[in-house]
Formats: sequence, structure tokens, C-alpha cells
Amino acid sequence: MTTAISSAPESALTTHRFFLLFVLLLGTLCLYPYSETPSFGYYAFRIVAASATLISVYAAKIHRGLLVLAVLLAIPTLFQRILLHATDLTSLSVVRVVLSFLFDLLIVVVIFRHVFARDRISSETIFGALCIYLLVGFSFAGLYGMVSDLQSKAFFLDPSANLHAVPNRFDFIYYSFTTMTSLGAAGMIPVSPAARSITILETIFGGLYLAVLIARLIGAYRPNPSSATSTTP
Repeated sequence: MTTAISSAPESALTTHRFFLLFVLLLGTLCLYPYSETPSFGYYAFRIVAASATLISVYAAKIHRGLLVLAVLLAIPTLFQRILLHATDLTSLSVVRVVLSFLFDLLIVVVIFRHVFARDRISSETIFGALCIYLLVGFSFAGLYGMVSDLQSKAFFLDPSANLHAVPNRFDFIYYSFTTMTSLGAAGMIPVSPAARSITILETIFGGLYLAVLIARLIGAYRPNPSSATSTTP
């Protein structure tokens, strides 16, 4: 009896792991504007972002051989996203950004294999695909921040659309997701060749990923035989 009761929460968490990760990533995105102000959002952002980083390792179900690598990469990722938000250029900050990007890349590849290797589409499959989309957006935001640190004039902020002259962390989040969705970030323009190249790559990825995802969903769609039989005269 005890075993059955204790296994129920575990099976529920395992079954809905991509949904949980999606909620945490979406919460991180919504709380990002309040990450720099000393308020409730400041602490809520760090709790949610830390949970998203840790749950991503669990949700990906990484093979034991890569689990140690994922945990080692998750440590600097936590520092990069939660504790240390300073934009001052140091060798340590560059290393943190690179390791954080490698962590996101590892999680994205593993989740991609889980999602697109399934024969049947479920709600978890869709949430897994959405997690990939959000993780890639966060990853490119980190790259934009690193480019801005290395090249102080990599991005131009239009004074008529911004209250500050130097882009901050949320500016790169805003720029990354609007670029990936092909909306375009009003008031923020890539100036340096590196910033423009990364912008082009993210735009291409955003369009191709949605096309591949829709094709995968349509290809894996199977009508319910019972419903088809019930509608037959």
C-alpha cells in the first residue's frame, strides 16, 4: 500500500515532466523584467529560474554517461542566470556564457531526440517541442549578451524607444524572442557583423523549426479509429 501511494506522485511527475519544464521556462520569461529590482519578483525569478535549470536535467532523462557532464554544466548555468547578472566583461563571465550555452545545447539535443523519435504525438510531445523553442531563445539571448560584452557597440538602442542607452539582460531576451518569431525588435538594431550573423542564424532557426514541427505533427497524426467508425453510416 505504501509503495503504491509513494509511486503515484513519481509517475505523475515523470509523465508530465515536459509540461512542468514548460511552465517553469514560461515563468522565467514572464518574471525576467523584475529580475533586477529588489522586490518579490526578484526572488521569485531566481527560484523559478533555478527550478527550470534543475528540472531540465530531469526532464531530458539524460543517459548516465552524460548526466555528470550535464550536472557540471548546470552549475555555471545557475550562476549565469540567477546569481550574477552583471554585464561587466570578464574572462569568467565569458566562460559562464559559453558553458551555459553548452548546457542548453545538450538539453535541447536530448529533448529533441525524445520528442521527435516518438511514433505517436501526445500533449507531452507538444510541450517538449515548446520547451526546445524557449530554451533556444534563452540560449541566443546569452550569445547576444556575450557579443555585447565583447563589442560595446554591437547593438544600437533607439533613444526614442528606450529609456536607457546600454542594453541590459532583458533587452537581449526581448531581442532574441522577437527575432526568432520574425517580429523584429523595435528600437534595438544589430550593428556589428557578429551580432547581425547571430541574428540571421536565429531567424533561420525560428522559421525552420516551426516548419519542421508542423510537418512532424501532421506526419504523426493518426485519426481515432473509433471516431471514424462511429461517423460511418
